Amino acid sequence: MIDQTGIGKLPEVQRKFLQSQALIYRFTLQELQTLSEICLDLNMWGEDPIEQIWPSEISSDLAPKKRRQEILGLIRKHWEDLRQQPNQYPVSFDKTEYQPDRIKRVMVERPKLGLGYCPVASSRTRCCNLLTLDAVENCGFDCSYCSIQSFYHGDEVRFDSRFAEKLAQIEIDPDRIYHIGTGQSSDSLMWGNQAGILDALSHFATEHPNVILELKTKSKNISYLEKNPLPANIICTWSLNTQTLIANEEHLSASLEDRLMAARRLADKGIIVGFHLHPMIHYAQWREDYTELFERMTSLFDPDEVALVSIGTLTYIKPVIKKLRGRSNFHSKILQMPMVESDGKLSYPEEIKLEMFSHAYQQLAPWHDKVFFYLCMENQRLWKPVFGFEYASNDEFENAMKTSYLAKIEQHRQGSCYP
Repeated sequence: MIDQTGIGKLPEVQRKFLQSQALIYRFTLQELQTLSEICLDLNMWGEDPIEQIWPSEISSDLAPKKRRQEILGLIRKHWEDLRQQPNQYPVSFDKTEYQPDRIKRVMVERPKLGLGYCPVASSRTRCCNLLTLDAVENCGFDCSYCSIQSFYHGDEVRFDSRFAEKLAQIEIDPDRIYHIGTGQSSDSLMWGNQAGILDALSHFATEHPNVILELKTKSKNISYLEKNPLPANIICTWSLNTQTLIANEEHLSASLEDRLMAARRLADKGIIVGFHLHPMIHYAQWREDYTELFERMTSLFDPDEVALVSIGTLTYIKPVIKKLRGRSNFHSKILQMPMVESDGKLSYPEEIKLEMFSHAYQQLAPWHDKVFFYLCMENQRLWKPVFGFEYASNDEFENAMKTSYLAKIEQHRQGSCYP
């Protein structure tokens, strides 16, 4: 029974408590599974544990089934009420108390190069048809919401021992424009040039000027990029969030200021940068904190230096939620959110998305004419209310993106000493 219900994942005190209540009320396996999941969520969120919120006055006159339904209904309502309220994060977060899983770096020989379409692409959302290149498998930043943890192997970060050789053998059609990103299966820069990854990518981009190569990161590790000349068709992009969220949910990543300063230093070198506001997360102070972030972005960067701004939010598949609930001693409010079905996944209700996305776009108005804005992994029906325009198809979206990036690359190529 314990294995089927998830009770075995609970602390001993809560496990014994639920087992005693199961004997009294004769909960079904499905009901115990529901109670166990709620219990795990309350622990993760830092809320009062289930034994403290357990209903104490349930009429003994009710039939056993009615009593169970009454208890479950009251506990589920308490859980749902917590999800509907904007999260309150502490002003400061002591990262010395955070104990991440141990990361092991291993070299493997993969049977083939990990090149394919974006793993989260969906026919239900407007997609840019990005090609993704798995230079590394798994990440070391341990962000609470990350879907990578559901794809790869626990604490192992894997480097392909023949990555450079395989990359050099890719057949690239010189008459086609490619947009390839390396930040989907791991962070593009946190590992630096380990295993010669950045050497290989820089050489690949130099050999193929018709490839737009995007390095996406939450790191401040730009030493390789500062020391080595890069071709103009390499774009370096940062995933940004408020410092409140970085401190509480993006545990081992660089601070907001470190990310912005790293991007600023590369822009000073003539490298095109970009920013991903993804995931935007709804919490009590979200509007004030994000407004401060947007003001910082527009004050630090000229739109001519910036290729793109993507906007999106949390989307979950059930395996990721199960993985989060299964982590021991894991404290996060990332699942404490109103969650509805959204294009085959779980996400915020549309009214919250529209409020956050529209605020971001309006605050970045000085960049509207010179920077390519798009929604990432969101339904096409959100585009027009947010941006005032929409694309009729994924191909139209992809072509508009590539055309915009190429124009900025050509502009930078003409104004720099890099190829």
